This record gives sequence, C-alpha cells and structure tokens, in this order.
Amino acid sequence: MAGRVAIRGTAEEIAALLRGGADMERRVPGAEWSVGEAAAHLALANELMADIAAGHARSYGDGTPQSLAAANEQALAEFAERGAEPLAAMIVAQADACLKALEEGVEKEGAAEEDVFSPLGPMSLDVLGSYLLTHMLGHGYDLARALGRAHMIDRARVKLTLPFLITVMPRVTNTARTAGLTACYSVRLWGGGQFGVTVSDGAVSVDARPPARPDCTILIEPVTFLLMALGRCDQWSAIARGRILVWGRKPWLAPRFPALFTAP
Repeated sequence: MAGRVAIRGTAEEIAALLRGGADMERRVPGAEWSVGEAAAHLALANELMADIAAGHARSYGDGTPQSLAAANEQALAEFAERGAEPLAAMIVAQADACLKALEEGVEKEGAAEEDVFSPLGPMSLDVLGSYLLTHMLGHGYDLARALGRAHMIDRARVKLTLPFLITVMPRVTNTARTAGLTACYSVRLWGGGQFGVTVSDGAVSVDARPPARPDCTILIEPVTFLLMALGRCDQWSAIARGRILVWGRKPWLAPRFPALFTAP
C-alpha cells in the first residue's frame, strides 16, 4: 500500500510541476535535456515499466550506462511530444497502468516472486515497483530544480527505493574501483532503513541485513543517500553539511564507497 501511494503521489506531483506553467525549453541543471525532454523521457519510461509489469517483452539496452543512454536518445528522437499537459497526463496514466499491472501480477499465486526483465536486468514485480518509484524520484528532482520548485523526495519514499537499489547495486558495480578491494560496509539511513555491502577481492554482494562486524559503518540522511545513489550530489558537500557520519574499524574506507557503483 505504501508503495502504491508513493508511486501515485510522485507521478501526480511531477504532473503538477509541469501543469504549473512550466517552461518546457528550460535546461535541466547538470544535464543535456530540456524540461520537455526530461518529461518526455519520464512519460516513455513509465510506459515501458507498465509494459514490463504486464508481461510484455521490451528491449531497452543491455543494462550498461552507454546502452541505456543510447536507448533513451533513440526513444526521444522517435517521440515528438514536448507539451506540458499531454506529458503530465501520460506520466500519471502510465504510472497508474504500471500499478494496475503490478497489482494483477501480485494477485496471481507466486507471480510476485517471479522475475520480469527490466532495463537493469531481471527482478521481481515488487522490485520493479521500487524501480519505477526510484526513477520518477530522480527525474522529478531534476524537473523541480530546473523549475525552481520543491522536490518530492522524502524519508518515507527513500525507504521504498531500497528494494530496487539493493537488487541493482551488484549490477552497476564499477569493476575498476572494486578490483583488489576486500571490505565490509554497513549502510544505515537516519530514521530507519539499512543494508550491507561486502566486497571480496572485487566481487560485490548486497544484503538487506547489515553485517554483524562491518569494517565501516556509514550513517546517512535519507534524501542525501538517494541523491548520491542517483548521481545528483557528491559526498563531500554532504559531509560538509553533516549529512554523513562514519565509524568502525576502517573508517577510511567510507570515501571509497560511492565510487564503487555507477548511478543507475
């Protein structure tokens, strides 16, 4: 229920940003897209997620950042709509379509645990719902920044992104950064939410339960955590603002952690 409310609420808040007289030509800070292009990408991505949740096979890159970027650009080139109202309506409608497909899938005995095939690899329907929310929050944040409005990321919604992030982290490992590294991390979010990451000679595993004896514990403010995970902010500014605390037997491992992964 919480996931459904968060997905629908996020879609509606993004739509409200666009319907509030958004300048669709304005550039998104730190990105190559305009507001119109970012909104079009969100509309198309929600449609893609709805199709995947309904069991339709969709090819969309091979999971690497380069292939996903290429697939995004091709999809945008083939989809001409950049108007605020049509895109706002499509974002909400496709989020609803995805929710409906997810609910129908969960109602089938055992279907919730079966894998569907997303742009970032196989995952359960529950994780796909978390993926949808995470993706909308990332681009919703971009749109809010571009338009000078408040974003929609909060502690409760960040906690709902953890199933997706925990699933996908081993798939977005930066092997150049993990090579030769052996380390055990506990990551904890202020107010609840946690997971563990173990790197063993470059191989990465992630578990919803932190290890009993981590080398390094990272306590991080939830919104900062998600923005860092999605490549929207860097650790040094977060540390300077007191949003990250670190302790353990090897606290010097903490600054290496963000670079172990490529933002999905």
